[in-house]
Amino acid sequence: MSTTTLAAPILVNTAGVHARPGLGRLVAVELRKMLDTRAGFWLQIAMVALTVVAVVVRLLVGDAADHTFQSVINVGLQPSAVLLPVLGILLVTSEWSQRTGLITFALVPMRSRVLGAKILASLVLAVAMLAICVAVVAAGVLVSSPGVEGTWSDAAPLIGQSAFNLTVATLVGVALGAILLAPAPAIVLLFALPTGWMAIVSLPVFSGVAPWVDYAHALGQMTEYVVSPTQWAHVGTSLVIWMVIPLLIGARRITRGDVTA
Repeated sequence: MSTTTLAAPILVNTAGVHARPGLGRLVAVELRKMLDTRAGFWLQIAMVALTVVAVVVRLLVGDAADHTFQSVINVGLQPSAVLLPVLGILLVTSEWSQRTGLITFALVPMRSRVLGAKILASLVLAVAMLAICVAVVAAGVLVSSPGVEGTWSDAAPLIGQSAFNLTVATLVGVALGAILLAPAPAIVLLFALPTGWMAIVSLPVFSGVAPWVDYAHALGQMTEYVVSPTQWAHVGTSLVIWMVIPLLIGARRITRGDVTA
């Protein structure tokens, strides 16, 4: 006759198993997504490399009097200003382009939290790239023109305006990606639409309206010099058209639309 031996039960700590992930964890996940994909990784490498190249070339050309922080940072920020919106598009469309939407929204059913994490992650990346750009520009200016008068004039407001420029430009990319939910058409629209819009508003009949609706020109001024209150108003009104409204439309589509495998 055989005897049955009952194994002792294994105690498992299930505390917090059903708790939803915090916003900080979601942001960390979205930041990792930008590094794990080839496109995101190489775009970030390209931004840093192009920033260094642009700053070095700018400092090798022209007189020492032209190598001020104001003139160099305008050149050094251009690679990030162009490529950060592309990263924003890739980030917000990743659930559809990589077909991970069902998994992501099953783990985090409240889609607005996922979108919020993507927006915060894009802002963190924009601030990080700003810090890298400012460090590269400052190092180059220190080496090339240490004794030039007025080298560091308006440095603080220009850094603040540059931070606004990069973060807002990234959010414009996020907004376009949220509307289309496909990276290729969103990237094409990112570059084609402002160019076509600029051609339209450059007509004489729109001369009085153009500064209020052309966000590319309004943001471009923020890395060149300290803008006036009127120019800030131009930036604000143009961003309502190009960032706020598209982001609201995209948020509604993400939170209300169907997700397929």
